Amino acid sequence: MRSLGLTYWWISFLALSISLSAASDDQFTIDGTVLELTDSNFESAISTFDCVFVDFYAPWCGHCKRLNPELDAAAPILAKLKQPIIIAKLNADKYTRLARKLDIDAFPTLMLYNHGVPMEYYGPRKADLLVRYLKKFVAPDVAVLESNSHVKDFVEDSGTSFPVFVGFGLNQSLISGLGRKYKKKAWFAVAKDASEDVMVSYDFDKAPALVAQHPAYNEHSVFYGPFEDGFLEEFVKQNFLPLILPINHDTLKLLKDDERKMVLTIVEDETHESMGKLIKALRAAAHANRDLVFGYVGVEQFEEFADSFHADKKAKLPKIVVWDGDEEYEQVNGIETVSHEEDHLTQVSRFLEGYREGKTEKKRIKGPSFMGFINSMIGIRSVYIIVFLVAVIMMLRSLGQIEEPARVRTAASDGQATSVLEGETSEHKPRDKED
Repeated sequence: MRSLGLTYWWISFLALSISLSAASDDQFTIDGTVLELTDSNFESAISTFDCVFVDFYAPWCGHCKRLNPELDAAAPILAKLKQPIIIAKLNADKYTRLARKLDIDAFPTLMLYNHGVPMEYYGPRKADLLVRYLKKFVAPDVAVLESNSHVKDFVEDSGTSFPVFVGFGLNQSLISGLGRKYKKKAWFAVAKDASEDVMVSYDFDKAPALVAQHPAYNEHSVFYGPFEDGFLEEFVKQNFLPLILPINHDTLKLLKDDERKMVLTIVEDETHESMGKLIKALRAAAHANRDLVFGYVGVEQFEEFADSFHADKKAKLPKIVVWDGDEEYEQVNGIETVSHEEDHLTQVSRFLEGYREGKTEKKRIKGPSFMGFINSMIGIRSVYIIVFLVAVIMMLRSLGQIEEPARVRTAASDGQATSVLEGETSEHKPRDKED
């Protein structure tokens, strides 16, 4: 009897599980439109679908309104993929408790949930580019290309947001680990065809070879080995960024995970006709110094960033420094600028030689620290007085000698009474996020 009872129990449990699963699936209609999520079905959506792209928006946000038609256009295309990507949106201005839980404090905040794992999205927002970008996350770690035409299609379909690595004459197993590890950073493929026509098309002269391409920057590198002991991975890591990186709001995000220092050249206008010779010299130097990132920025294009290095339109430009990616940069003594009167490559080479020899002066980027700002406003003596007074007040409060502020009784969502300091509000008011 006990065995029979257990059998009935298991049958009931399985039936309930199946019905709950069906109910979970049925609550979402996948018809290529953008799903509107709420605080009650958000978790269910993330667990139901392998890949969900969520737009956390506010109805009053102008950037959010401009994004809506792009998401509407991308949704049906992504929903039809072999491994569908579901586009959804959630009004974070309405569901404030969930927004706080997810640390959503700006609009729009775009998140990609891949098997439940969140990743903030910083990619393009136009529908066609958005589709290309997101397809990367459901593509194979390493694509196998059977012919030259397949290689061409693969490179074209990859778009310009990610670098592309194609191995010619390489065993797939050699780069499969890199494909998994760096799936979010680049496209990887192996091509079976390494004929002379293919070599000409992709500018390499023998196999095996790993070809790296940066479509957005029209850059190309080839690695002929050795293909073990970390050499292959080092080549891949060095080629996530182009040899010469123009600095702007978008490209700064690319530097986030790169630990190398940057040789930064600051010019007056990066579109000036004289830039061609300078970029050519920087590119040649970058080839020989892959342990450094090389970048340039125009005061005309990104004045706020250039000014951080004490470079403005009144300064002597081009200015060249080595930036640590944080709060410090180094100037090489005697070679602080690049003269148009002398060969650019010679000057850059001397700069790098001085840097390698430690003939530098460290400086902090422009702008006071938080304490420096306070000191400049009211003086360090006043700071000490304020700190002392705060300490005294806190001590008196702990002893109960200062009356607590008046509290207002409010009704919580669960029916229990809670108290809020008068003048405060529990309303969640995220700031607007700019493009």
